[in-house]
This record gives sequence, C-alpha cells and structure tokens, in this order.
Amino acid sequence: MTIKKSDEKVIHMVQAAMIAAVYVALTLPIQPIAYGPIQFRVSEALTILPYFTSAAIPGVTIGCFLSNILMGAPLPDIIFGTLATLIGTIFSRMLRRQKFLVCIPPILSNALIIPWVLKFAYEFEDAVPFMMLTVGAGEVLAAGVLGTMLLLALERCKNMVFGVQSAR
Repeated sequence: MTIKKSDEKVIHMVQAAMIAAVYVALTLPIQPIAYGPIQFRVSEALTILPYFTSAAIPGVTIGCFLSNILMGAPLPDIIFGTLATLIGTIFSRMLRRQKFLVCIPPILSNALIIPWVLKFAYEFEDAVPFMMLTVGAGEVLAAGVLGTMLLLALERCKNMVFGVQSAR
C-alpha cells in the first residue's frame, strides 16, 4: 500500500497528538512527585520515542508544555521545562542509530536545566548541584530505566505501533 505525502503528514500529526495526550495522562495523576527538587515523571519514559518516530519530538514537547500549564507551573517552568524536553527529544532523535544512548539526552538536558528552574521559579533553597543529582536520578529512573524498557518492548511491535515510519 502506497501512502501519499499528505497522508504521511496527517499520520505524523496524529502520532504527535497521541503522544502528547499520553504524556499528560501519565503526568497529571502523579503531580506530587512530578515536580520539585526530587521528581519522578513516569511520562519521561516517552522521551525515547524519537528512536521510532520524529512525531515524538513535538508530541513529547507539547505533552510537557500542557502538563506544566495544567499543573499551574510558573512561566519559567513552562518555558524552560518544555525547552529541556525539546532539547532532549531532538538529541534523542539524532542518536536513534545508537539504541541504548537514546535515553541520555533527556537525562542530561533535564539534569542541567531543571535545577535552575527550581532555584529561580520556585525559589527552592537547595543547592543547584544537589538538585542536578536529584533531578538527574529521577530522570535516570524514568527515561533511562523505564524508557529503555519501553523502547525494547515497542521495538518488537514497531511496525504495528508506528506503521509508516521506521527507526532508521
């Protein structure tokens, strides 16, 4: 079956919208642990999805943006938290040929950017290096451990799930 260019664009937009919706759905119920100097967002496991489709870049980014807005985050968190996610997903996409490195960019971007957001937007008293460790640890668990498990599970059925787009 041949897919037209216009159909590919629609599929890409639908994939992005679905990924954004899943990100929000995984973030909102765990609000108490999704924000703060020690945070864990199950939804950050989705940052490995650029391995499969470029639609994950806007999907995960919009999901993060919407989650921050719906949780009532301050404007710097909405902007820079979303930017950290965007940076992570772009570099994950760039590393898609190295399966086990895909989770590294979101871990690094969040560990380096989010502590500054916490310091200035939320006025947390903790030292930035300490928050880099705590945010980084949460990101290692979410993107590194859960994300890699998700990647391995989806890899088995990627044609069914992502259809027209391949990992390469």
